[in-house]
Amino acid sequence: MTATAPRFGPSPSAPAVRRPLAAAALLAALVGTVLALLLGSAGPVSAHAALTGSDPQDGAVVATAPKEVTLTFSEQVALGDDSVRILDPDGKRADTGTAPRDLGNGSVVKYGVPLHSGLPDGTYTVAWQAVSADSHPVSGAFTFSVGAPSKTTVALPTDRAGGGVVGALYGIARYAAYAGFVLLAGGSAFVLACWRRGAGARPLQRLVAHGWLTLTVATLAMLLLRSPYTGSGKLADAFDLDGLKAVLDTKPGAALVSRLLLLGASALFVAVLFGAYAKREDEREKKDLTFGLAIGGTVIAAGIAGTWALAEHASAGLQPGIAMPVDVLHLLAVAAWLGGLVALLVALHRTPDIDATAVRRFSRVAFGSVLVLTATGIYQSWRQVGTWSALTGTAYGQLLLVKVGLVGALVAIAFFSRRWTARLITSGTKADGTGADEVEADEVEADEVDGAEAGETGADGTADGPTPVADGAEDPVRAAQLARQRAAVTTARKKRIRDADPDRSGLRRSVLAEVGVAVALLAVTTVLTSTEPARTEEEARASTAAAPASAGPVNLTLPFDTGGENGRGTVRMDIDPARTGANELHIWIDGTDKKPMDVPELKVAFTLESKDIGPLPVLPDRIAEGHWVSSGVQIPMAGDWKVSVTVRTSDIDQTTVDKNVKIG
Repeated sequence: MTATAPRFGPSPSAPAVRRPLAAAALLAALVGTVLALLLGSAGPVSAHAALTGSDPQDGAVVATAPKEVTLTFSEQVALGDDSVRILDPDGKRADTGTAPRDLGNGSVVKYGVPLHSGLPDGTYTVAWQAVSADSHPVSGAFTFSVGAPSKTTVALPTDRAGGGVVGALYGIARYAAYAGFVLLAGGSAFVLACWRRGAGARPLQRLVAHGWLTLTVATLAMLLLRSPYTGSGKLADAFDLDGLKAVLDTKPGAALVSRLLLLGASALFVAVLFGAYAKREDEREKKDLTFGLAIGGTVIAAGIAGTWALAEHASAGLQPGIAMPVDVLHLLAVAAWLGGLVALLVALHRTPDIDATAVRRFSRVAFGSVLVLTATGIYQSWRQVGTWSALTGTAYGQLLLVKVGLVGALVAIAFFSRRWTARLITSGTKADGTGADEVEADEVEADEVDGAEAGETGADGTADGPTPVADGAEDPVRAAQLARQRAAVTTARKKRIRDADPDRSGLRRSVLAEVGVAVALLAVTTVLTSTEPARTEEEARASTAAAPASAGPVNLTLPFDTGGENGRGTVRMDIDPARTGANELHIWIDGTDKKPMDVPELKVAFTLESKDIGPLPVLPDRIAEGHWVSSGVQIPMAGDWKVSVTVRTSDIDQTTVDKNVKIG
């Protein structure tokens, strides 16, 4: 049985109606496409901390069993009592089961796992799982051998931590949390900074409320999924109280709980914004309340953004003290720009009385947000990427280039939106629906309603006037009905004027395009938060490159000349797989005529001069004319080995040729 290493004839208004429906369908299709691509390519989250070394090394063959196995990481990690397991060839635990010992010193992150004494020879498997400093799970496995490699019943795990169904659900919740924050913070900022009368608009109220609800539900889901996401990977463990308690003791768990508390405060903020503030009519009092809500809302939004900064990329790596405030500013700018875009789109489609002044104010807010995004983005790019080669040679750098391209597209579309805004302002009263001609039309249509009501006829052809009451006053029920009809007529008229306005329609289309690009931009940003930073990846590569590594089979060609008759030729040698442990040597000797050449004696030796190891002699067996083989040649450790070949062509003619080769 094989054990598996543990894993941790339409009316005139019909075209105007179809356009919003088509726009909404386009936006829904775009959102669905982005999510499908995101989920279709969803795999295990890339590690943010890398295993940069171990003792014994991966694939190493040691003469005697070590007392402990050490693991070295590129950054701080959190290890539990059962985070590292070492299994013998039969799949049984070879470690003592105690918590890993912290052997770190300064910037070196190193842990040791003690082993049982008296371990037999064979191949051992080390499976480990941890949580990196930026809250993402990392895992891996490697093998080493004692005495000589052997068969093992342990299969190396193929799935990484943070993958599977739990990883996909956690990724969806992460995306939803970002989207909810953007709608909550950006929608509220749009109302306070750009269109205060929008506080009484139901579509904007629903938008901000849905943002709050989405962020709250996503945060609760992430809190429940955190334990299986970083541990077992089993969805059923989401409701394990012990696992939830352990999550609450971690930095990410504390950040999620803090976010929930801040969401409670934000609920009060939203209630005041769309309640008392929307109903306030005195301009002076409303101005004071606007200032207070702006300060309070900014503090709450910064606090919520800080819950990401305290537990994600900004909290680990280079200059965390600077990176975390910069990350908060970056998130606030994203929310003000993208969330404001969505609010503007909703207002243009669903509210007839948004004016050109509000659009112009948002244009200024968006411009300021882009400046903040540019400044903070440049710093974050330098911090997470570091070099030009990492920008194109790592997944993080390539995603960052895609993000920059999307931001560029968004700015380009925003340029056209500004042109439509300028035309809307130039057109004067078209956008706000308060021109004299519109007022006159309103009065005419209202009169038509009154006339229609007064001119209704009964079945006998006589006119039915308003129902009289005893004191001569009009029936209040009838009056309320007339008022509702007048309001419906006014709303329909404004909608027709709004939909017929080419400047407003052009602005709606350009803003819709901006929102579509913003959806894709938010998706790329979410993936970036789950991708190993380029600087970390390059440092891990450099650490790996610093240690000798196997590049596969090695082929050597060594000309020789013993000085005697028929003493010249060429030695060709293959070392497979050219790594620590057992290797197979194939040696061919060719004469000057390129034909196989037999010699009386052939010897090989390996020397690692940097460690004073060797020479380790090898006596290959002749299997055919000019062809020698030696199996099971043991290379005890990686390094730059000198391979010496001694060829004797007669009783007195002999020479030794050598060449250095990296074996890892």
